[in-house]
Amino acid sequence: MTYLAIIPARGGSKGVPGKNIRNISGRPLIAWSIAAALGVEDVRVVVSTDSEEIAAVAAAYGAEVPFLRPAELATDTMATEPVLLHALNHYEAKGQCFEAVILLQPTSPFRKPGAVKAAISTFETEGADSLLSVCENHHFFWRNPAAPEALYDFRDRPRRQDIRSVDRWYRETGSIYITKTDLFRKEKNRLGGKIAMFMMTEEESWEIDSLSDFQIVSAFMSGASAL
Repeated sequence: MTYLAIIPARGGSKGVPGKNIRNISGRPLIAWSIAAALGVEDVRVVVSTDSEEIAAVAAAYGAEVPFLRPAELATDTMATEPVLLHALNHYEAKGQCFEAVILLQPTSPFRKPGAVKAAISTFETEGADSLLSVCENHHFFWRNPAAPEALYDFRDRPRRQDIRSVDRWYRETGSIYITKTDLFRKEKNRLGGKIAMFMMTEEESWEIDSLSDFQIVSAFMSGASAL
């Protein structure tokens, strides 16, 4: 199959100004997602941004940046799906079509070597229409502080190792999504049809939204490179 890997990187981050090109473990944040997809067979890597500064950094690290995203697709409230569709439409207008689209969030920079290739393998082997990356979640959740309600049987609290595989919970990491293009155009959603899950470690599943996240993920990445 042929894939278009899209890395959306808006320039107007409020929580951490300049977040997408802020240095982490020796590279701009966005460079890690570019590197994760570059060189993977049948994958073309494009960055969708409204920022000329981000575009220059992305191009320097090997991504295609064939356009600047229009302002109406770069607001605080804009969903990701219209951004992906805009990029697909750009290439298809030039007669360049892809069987599937890969979404790589730049805020998830830590992916183990070969993660994107492995996710594609899972996607194709399982005959999936879409795929999301997940990590196993071992936490016990509650809801409604006004009338606390456990989302598990606290009277018979299970040990982690005793939880059956069908009863385990998995958290969506936001790191990797893959969707067949035809399905994406039909559903206007990154997930649908037969959905596959790609397992990642807890360290890989950390998303960067704050300065403290930068420090935590940088520590994970430094530790991995030292192994």
